[in-house]
Amino acid sequence: MKQFSLILNILLLAAVGFLYYLHFSGTKKTATAVVASSPAKDSCAVGHLIAFVELDSLYDNVEYIKQKQKELENEQEQLARQYQGAYQQLENEKNTFLKKGNAITQQEAEEFQASLYQKQQKIEADKQAQAQSMAASRNKTMEDIQGRLKSFLNDYNSDKRYSYIFATGAGLDNILVKDSAHNITADVIKGLTKEFQKKAN
Repeated sequence: MKQFSLILNILLLAAVGFLYYLHFSGTKKTATAVVASSPAKDSCAVGHLIAFVELDSLYDNVEYIKQKQKELENEQEQLARQYQGAYQQLENEKNTFLKKGNAITQQEAEEFQASLYQKQQKIEADKQAQAQSMAASRNKTMEDIQGRLKSFLNDYNSDKRYSYIFATGAGLDNILVKDSAHNITADVIKGLTKEFQKKAN
């Protein structure tokens, strides 16, 4: 009986050992197979390249953009001079009227004041209308430039080498660290200059 019990214990021990072996060797193979079949995708290992364009340099070096900026500045200066002259003319009219001194009647003073006020209102209305027209023209110009910039960058990045292309510059510099190796401003200046030259011809 003791001998039977000893044999049974040996067989059970062997069975447990065999099961233990199967369990852990099978898990290892399965885990290896899972790792092999679905490797972990590390976003850093994929290598998302990011480039940037310095808009200040772009605006300073692309002749078409410089020309458009100059035109807008000239229009703004001309508008300022025009209305400064209009206000000066009103001031002169007022001074001429006041030179009459005591000869001015109350009715004449009231009529002159009403006329002066109407002229001021007309100048203000004209000034506002022209300022809105200039703003619309400026927005149209900027939209055209931005559209051409995006179109150029789509062609430039047609090989998808860059995942993102950022714009930096005054008021836009949210990138704290920039690697000059990924500064594509010179390429963009060169490419946009050609694009705008084609448009001019």
